[in-house]
Amino acid sequence: MKFMIGCDPEVFLKSKKYGHYTSAVGLIGGSKHKPLAIDKDGHFILEDNVAVEFNTKPAEDVQSFRSSIHKVLDHLRGILPEYELDKASAVSFPEAELQTPEAQEFGCEPDYNAWTKSKNPKPQAADENLRSCGGHIHVGSDIAINSPIDVIRACDLFLGVPSVAMDHGTLRRKLYGKAGSFRIKPYGVEYRTLSNFWIFDDTFIDWAYQGTQAALNFVANGGKIPEADGFLIQRCINTSNVEDARHIQNLYGI
Repeated sequence: MKFMIGCDPEVFLKSKKYGHYTSAVGLIGGSKHKPLAIDKDGHFILEDNVAVEFNTKPAEDVQSFRSSIHKVLDHLRGILPEYELDKASAVSFPEAELQTPEAQEFGCEPDYNAWTKSKNPKPQAADENLRSCGGHIHVGSDIAINSPIDVIRACDLFLGVPSVAMDHGTLRRKLYGKAGSFRIKPYGVEYRTLSNFWIFDDTFIDWAYQGTQAALNFVANGGKIPEADGFLIQRCINTSNVEDARHIQNLYGI
């Protein structure tokens, strides 16, 4: 099935000299409404709260998807030589790094739950200094436009569930990353459940592409997730239950 895939992950910066997490505010520029282009191909960078965010060019195949992510990560490492692009998906930041208005801004627009078909509540954590990084996947295809709920539920099955055993950064779910999190887009959907864990390794990048492809094929072939399995999928993802993940994967041959 023909589809386009892109992503808009966030990453935290850690000072190589001092070893502590550093707010990205003022370091690269760019914003949600006006991201900075790094080339003429459709790759962008911006500041999002205390994290660096990047947007990749929509890709038609796994090689292009992988290359786009490499290109932006390499660019960021080149312009931020004093900082490590840290792999953590949730961090409690030092108070001193949260003194700007940008560091207090959460979620420019709401997202939704494909299982309840309702708006997700605004994120709140007991630790007010907790910040998180997503690894959202953008899917452009006719079937994503016509059947967005089914596609997102299938993404939970083929991406969200397997990620439970792969992604050890469970702290992020105190803010974001609940099962079925998504936004409707003009070209399809944005799947918002995954953290950024998969962007740092080619094997995981390929897995993200292949899982997206499997989800689209599942829906295109008339696949349906029974209600009981839907409840199990949600519990698995929302509680990071590895035993549930293994059971569901065995059930569906994933």
